[in-house]
Amino acid sequence: MNEFEKIYKDKIRTPLEIAESLKPGTQMFTDSGLSQPKEIGLAMKEAALAGKIDDITVHTILDLYDCAWFDEECADRIHGVSWFSGGRARSVIRRGLADIMPCRYVQMGELLSMNPEIDCLCISVTPMNEEGYFSTGLTSAISGDFIETNAKTIILEVNKRMPWSVSGPKIHISQVDMLCECDYELLVQGETELDDISKTIGELIASETPNGATLQLGIGAIPESVGLALKNHRDLGIHTELFTDSMVELIECGAVTNELKPIHKDKTVATFAFGSKRLYDYIDNNPDVELLPVRYVNDPYVICKHPNFISVNSAIEVDFYGQVCAESIGITHVSGSGGQLEYVLGASMSKGGKSFIAFSSTASGGKVSRITPILMSGAKVTTGKSEVDYIVTEYGIAKLRGRTLSQRTKAMIGIAHPEFRDELTFEAKKLGIII
Repeated sequence: MNEFEKIYKDKIRTPLEIAESLKPGTQMFTDSGLSQPKEIGLAMKEAALAGKIDDITVHTILDLYDCAWFDEECADRIHGVSWFSGGRARSVIRRGLADIMPCRYVQMGELLSMNPEIDCLCISVTPMNEEGYFSTGLTSAISGDFIETNAKTIILEVNKRMPWSVSGPKIHISQVDMLCECDYELLVQGETELDDISKTIGELIASETPNGATLQLGIGAIPESVGLALKNHRDLGIHTELFTDSMVELIECGAVTNELKPIHKDKTVATFAFGSKRLYDYIDNNPDVELLPVRYVNDPYVICKHPNFISVNSAIEVDFYGQVCAESIGITHVSGSGGQLEYVLGASMSKGGKSFIAFSSTASGGKVSRITPILMSGAKVTTGKSEVDYIVTEYGIAKLRGRTLSQRTKAMIGIAHPEFRDELTFEAKKLGIII
């Protein structure tokens, strides 16, 4: 047993021992997605329900696991704050039992440094190597910077199944206060069903994507369809917030080579990953995948260094001005701003770059048009009218950047569902927009 193993052994606790050690007033940060410490989160729920802990605040980004911080039963003792919401956060926030932090992904490290009372890092990591280091695994977004600026306490959940990121942040055992050992399968993204609408949109975007372009794709049916439609392209690159299965497919079929990227040549760049076990195995100890801090990856001035940058993101609704709402249904909370605006800006500044906001033309089983004269009351603007570039539905592509309001409105009506076009035209004339 070397000296690092001895230090490691002295710091081992059970998840419940860690949970019960948390003092009132603790403000904890868990980073994005699969960095969430699942077993510690479940132990915190047990401790809270037993009255062993109280007045704990947990800040998360994209909650994936069912843990104490977004649990109705624990809400009076453990307060969740979502910086970008998954389904569990969304549910309790809508019931007034948790809070949100308005922000963009690229800003999160800076905003955390402005809140020094958030000083406990609790994340899931890989097993320790011989030199005493842990890898932050599938998430490199904030943790490295947080250790430099905020972290007075570091708690690790060591999961034997967590892949090792060659380029991601490393944490040394000497920096760690407590740790627990776990062995559970990482959550995987369910298989996405690609419907005809998504496939049509994917083909439309692929038709606008030149060989040699660098890509940012989100998650879901439309980005997956874009990936499928790009398989016959060549010399593509990847510089993206989220690394997904469709990107692995593009690499393995030879469409993505990363050879023409002006920076990080031959490397796939992302800030976190979520998908299948195949994706996680691909990342494990792979030097060709660079998971880097979000302050860098999502910086528009880094993004725009890539010529022909193609960004694909989604929306809940878009109005005639081109204002994009991607985070609420009226006043009803859905997610957060994420990194959409950074990629819209970066792609727009890229030589030959294009930013696409893509979505099906209708919602609620075809009863509601996603293209609207004005956003629903209370809707949050994710991308503003002055930044938006292309809007895409299954009926075509509308170029908005550099167009007047009247031109935008006509273009938007042209890609709305046919059943709503007369109504939208009537509203546009009523508002004095179409001239």
